[in-house]
Amino acid sequence: MPCDRTPHLQYSDDDGATWSAPRDLTAELRPAGWNSWYATGPVHGVQLARGRHAGRLVFTVNAESYAGGRTTANHAALMLSDDGGDHWRVGAVDSYPIAADGTFRQKPSEMSLLERSDGSVYVNAREQDGTDLGHRTEAVSHDGGETFARPFRTLPDLYAPMVQGSVLRLPPHGSGKAGRTLLAAPADPDRRRTMTVRSSYDEGRTWEGVDRGARVTTDWSGYSDLVSVAPGLTGLLYEGGAADARDEIRFARFTDDWLGPRRAPDPTTPDLGRHADPALVLGGARPAAGRFGDGLSFDGRDDAVRLPFRRSLPLGSGDFTCSLWFHYRAASGEQPFLWMGGVGSRSPQVALRGDPARNRVVAHITALDGARPPATAEVATTAAYNDGAWHHLALRRTGGRLTLTVDGTETRTAPDVPGSVSRTSVFGVHAGQKVDSRSHLSGDLDEVRVYGRALDDEELARVRGDDARVPGPVVLHLPLDRVDEED
Repeated sequence: MPCDRTPHLQYSDDDGATWSAPRDLTAELRPAGWNSWYATGPVHGVQLARGRHAGRLVFTVNAESYAGGRTTANHAALMLSDDGGDHWRVGAVDSYPIAADGTFRQKPSEMSLLERSDGSVYVNAREQDGTDLGHRTEAVSHDGGETFARPFRTLPDLYAPMVQGSVLRLPPHGSGKAGRTLLAAPADPDRRRTMTVRSSYDEGRTWEGVDRGARVTTDWSGYSDLVSVAPGLTGLLYEGGAADARDEIRFARFTDDWLGPRRAPDPTTPDLGRHADPALVLGGARPAAGRFGDGLSFDGRDDAVRLPFRRSLPLGSGDFTCSLWFHYRAASGEQPFLWMGGVGSRSPQVALRGDPARNRVVAHITALDGARPPATAEVATTAAYNDGAWHHLALRRTGGRLTLTVDGTETRTAPDVPGSVSRTSVFGVHAGQKVDSRSHLSGDLDEVRVYGRALDDEELARVRGDDARVPGPVVLHLPLDRVDEED
């Protein structure tokens, strides 16, 4: 709906003891068509220090347009001043139309930015409810913020809830040492909790996973801002609380030593999916006797296999088959076998897990269809199969049904729900671990496969009985028969 927010500027010449009268910047910074939501920041802007735009001030705005009784577009923009803030103008803009049913690809908002060593401007933003995968999105400007080099690109495997985050490029220390770039945001992909500082060693081109981040708190936590306090010392202002992320405003200081050194690459295990990079082996998962050759053993604490994101992994709204062998004795706790997508009741996902406390193995999907609320379908067996023997598990989605089969002897079906199982939310593929890292398998897995179609009963019998290779498309294939260490 129309929004009367007005951008103002105030400044202080005495370190914040007093402030100037607010100056209305509507004429300079709010185009007439941006007549709905309008918000600046909410974090710091930057003054460029490199290249022909050195001295320029840059900060961020996200806005919406409203017409015909509905919101019609989202806008992400950079605002520029070349005279120390006396005059301002709109620079780079990336806009996304909103369809009549309320869906849209992206809504980059609450953007944080930094200047890279080559003078380009890197922007990392909250992504809010778009159909593109991910809760974080990014863009780059190579001309001092005048234009974006390309539209915003979501980061599906940069785990965070829908919340503002902050970035900061630390100055390099010592001759020839590259600087470190930081992202502060809650690490739980579903809820605002576990404030974590993650590092990038290439100025935001890639980010380390949450398992490598430095944890500030396990409390509820939300918005934040980062500042370089002194060489080797960084400040973090953030929302936090024991009961709610908005209970308190907290300030933490930390050193480079607290962040820790850059870790060596994780061990890997092959993924035989098309054009797939090896999967990462986390914790200390190690080979053990499997159903066909070796499998992989998980300790129930921090072991997992995580696949690097690639565009062929999301299953969308089509048919699929998940097939794997499991072996466990756990009598309690959630025992995740395979998790694809997000986590929580509103995030699209596919999950297969043991539920020994309720004496069952269960699979569920959560899907989004257009602008309708998310819907979940679940199918479960009548036993937990936690007898220490190897069992084959298959989930198929086809013909409006979900079918769960164990060992070819027990088959359960349930109505499917329409829509995509990989949209809007973060997207991770984990074996032996839930995507939010809050439950881990205590047991073994072997021959984890996902096909981009529903296998028929005969094909599934061949996979189960002979470890057969059947026609694809093969979305992923983890033999789990070896762990490769970095040389």
